[in-house]
Amino acid sequence: MHLLAHEPAMWWTHFHGHGDDPAALARGVKAALAVTTTPAAPPAASQPQVDLDTAAIEDALDAKGVNDSGTQRFTFNRRETVTDHGRVLPPATGVTTLISVQPVGARRAAVNGDFAVTAGEVQNVLAALRGGGIDIVGLHNHSLTEEPRLFFVHFWAIGDGLTLARTLRAALDATDTVPAA
Repeated sequence: MHLLAHEPAMWWTHFHGHGDDPAALARGVKAALAVTTTPAAPPAASQPQVDLDTAAIEDALDAKGVNDSGTQRFTFNRRETVTDHGRVLPPATGVTTLISVQPVGARRAAVNGDFAVTAGEVQNVLAALRGGGIDIVGLHNHSLTEEPRLFFVHFWAIGDGLTLARTLRAALDATDTVPAA
């Protein structure tokens, strides 16, 4: 589970594949998506404005966000190289920390996402999030054999956007990550 009390109930499936034919892998992913209700990506268009003080949130997180359909999204990459079965897993494969800040009105925001952390970082990240009133939704692995071994801390909260961003910064400070370029 990645969210608290969401409707409709949804579950996430993490997958892994490799091979010599990228087109065959892509066809396999397309076939899997075809049996879900996952919508296709919308055509590129102008993004609705994020109704938050994004400059202050970016300053608090010490990172630039990306407007994703009116939600400010931040990605932080692990500093170390992540591998699985001798293959490098680039950040785009999901071995990152992702933070979404969605406006809900009156300077308030819903924040959610997941921290990609090593075992030694887990407790400090949990303490930072809980200390700032951010709920932990889940703690699990997305892979079985990646190195370094990563755990994903999923979180959720609604509150003052800047206050939540400062709490998220404290949790980021407990990880070995840098803002994505």
